Amino acid sequence: MPNSYKPLGWVVALLLITPSTAWAHTATGTVDGFLSGFTHPLYGWDHVAAMIAVGILGAFLGRPAIWILPVVFPLVMALGGVLGILGVPLPGIEPGIALSSIVLGSLIVLAIRPPLWVAVILVAMFAIFHGYAHGAELPNAANPLAYSVGFVLSTGMLHLFGIAIGELIRWPWGKVVARATGGLIALTGVGFLTGVL
Repeated sequence: MPNSYKPLGWVVALLLITPSTAWAHTATGTVDGFLSGFTHPLYGWDHVAAMIAVGILGAFLGRPAIWILPVVFPLVMALGGVLGILGVPLPGIEPGIALSSIVLGSLIVLAIRPPLWVAVILVAMFAIFHGYAHGAELPNAANPLAYSVGFVLSTGMLHLFGIAIGELIRWPWGKVVARATGGLIALTGVGFLTGVL
């Protein structure tokens, strides 16, 4: 290791062994809020499945859907989040979330290519349910703004992962992988809807 990097190594080592409680007065709420928001979608398979499905569907439909759908989802999800924060009654949240995986996964596994406007409406409709569910939990976050930023970044990463899977359709084996993933997403939705998962 060159000498210029040795001080950096010591700083990193010191930060790794410093208890997080030592940072309590600087940004604990921000750090906790961001990490909670970032990891929250990753622990809910119902949300993971739908967000990956949005990316795959966008890739299946090609340009401009490949970027429109992953942008529409978090934007409309934010609106659903506001409804959840405000406590506006919205029936069927959990079934709506489960149906998002069933419908989007089925479109992928069956290779159905709806017109872009139909895909946008479907994605937006399901995003309301996902956003509402997370918005209802947001007031309990240590730092709601940091939670929201973490949540949006995590959602974007899941969309990108879905796009990467969808881009595999360029190869015959990739079509099988992408459609099989769509089938798993749809089955996951059925599991949530029936209470098996």
